[in-house]
Amino acid sequence: MTPLFTGKIALVTGGSSGIGKATALAFAQQGAKVVVTSRREEEGQNTVHLIKEAGGEALFIKTDVSKSADVQNMVNQTIDHFGALDFAFNNAGISGSFLTPLLSYDESTWDDVIDINLKGVFLSMKYELPHILKTKGAIVNMASTAGLKAGAMGVAYYASKHGVVGMTKAVAFEYATQGVRINAVAPAIIETDMTSDVTVKGTPVYDRILARHPMGRFGQPEEVANAVLFLCSPAASYMTGHILPIDGGFMI
Repeated sequence: MTPLFTGKIALVTGGSSGIGKATALAFAQQGAKVVVTSRREEEGQNTVHLIKEAGGEALFIKTDVSKSADVQNMVNQTIDHFGALDFAFNNAGISGSFLTPLLSYDESTWDDVIDINLKGVFLSMKYELPHILKTKGAIVNMASTAGLKAGAMGVAYYASKHGVVGMTKAVAFEYATQGVRINAVAPAIIETDMTSDVTVKGTPVYDRILARHPMGRFGQPEEVANAVLFLCSPAASYMTGHILPIDGGFMI
């Protein structure tokens, strides 16, 4: 069977670990040439190494998505190297101070979270879209169940992810007639380095957080990657502006 994305070009921000790394590898397994970006060069190069080791083609570009010049360079290098851009997974993000109440929340942490999680998606779409319009491709943004419902503490993270949800819908509406689909995935707790403070048994919040997932387990990065690839595939050809929970029943 021919791989799903043979000859296509996919860009994954935050591809150095976790969900981004799993998605970059999944795109490559389905035949895509993959651009991996991250602020962490060593880990990002490792993702590229794994793709090449498996016979795929990949490029690493060091990028801070909160900086316009970095994002423009990311897209320009992608086009210079591969000649086109079909898919983008705007995944780069940070959690900030997730267990801090509003009155104690540091302004600099707020700025960091909003700059990366929200402004980073804005900048990425701004510079990706001219090229994805040419290929009639698709964009998937990283939202979260934290963008669909609220919770105590972690105000910047909730604000950023609610913003990604609104922005995804707005831009999907704006470009719906132009052949580009724009959706988002909204994971609940996925076992990655970013969630290690709550996914390790014996931590104070482990049992409480796990109990909110009806399937009785946390998710795996590959399960989110599968959803991203689905949203980029012809199987999702009539889906745009959709926020897809990958949540083990968390939103029930």
